[in-house]
Amino acid sequence: MAKPQKCISVQNARNLYNNWQNTRAGSLADDGEADTCDFTFSLDEMQEFLDYVKEHSTKAGITNPGIRIYFAAYNNSSTNKATVFLTATEGSDSDSDNNYDIDPLNTVVGGWPPNTY
Repeated sequence: MAKPQKCISVQNARNLYNNWQNTRAGSLADDGEADTCDFTFSLDEMQEFLDYVKEHSTKAGITNPGIRIYFAAYNNSSTNKATVFLTATEGSDSDSDNNYDIDPLNTVVGGWPPNTY
């Protein structure tokens, strides 16, 4: 299988991560508590979600769905740490509407302590 067209180099990924750390991570820790900044999904979980989105989008007549990733945070008795969730969209461009007929995916493992790239 060929490398996907939109892959970036490891060095570019490090630069992006460092830019995020230098411009945003400090404001997240202003209350003195570090937060997680990385999240892990298993390949099986990702594939299951992609298959779910593809099947339900096809049934709804959506031929080119996308996946949008949102930053989020828990607010419960066990944690207030950051998380992400993935949601289906009705198209693959940045202005596509979310598809609220498909449930988002959230159950991820946040790196703790945070893993650096």
